[in-house]
Amino acid sequence: MATGVCLVHLRGHETQRIFAEISEVQFRPLNDRQINEYLSLINPLDKAGGYAVQEHGDMIIEGVYGSFTNVVGLPVERLRRELSGWGH
Repeated sequence: MATGVCLVHLRGHETQRIFAEISEVQFRPLNDRQINEYLSLINPLDKAGGYAVQEHGDMIIEGVYGSFTNVVGLPVERLRRELSGWGH
């Protein structure tokens, strides 16, 4: 999974930072019963990736390699690092 972010600071100096964060998600081997049980708990149609790592993700996900918040939706740790020092 990859998330691209572009930060633009328009006041003062038109500063721009662009980065991408890549995380890998390893799914558990699942049978039809396990898939149906998981789908009864979440709505896959309102999820960007069709699954919700933060909602019962332990049922279907073996591991997350990289930023967990990136898998949820926004790489908060990297965003924090990129924003530190802005305005100085």
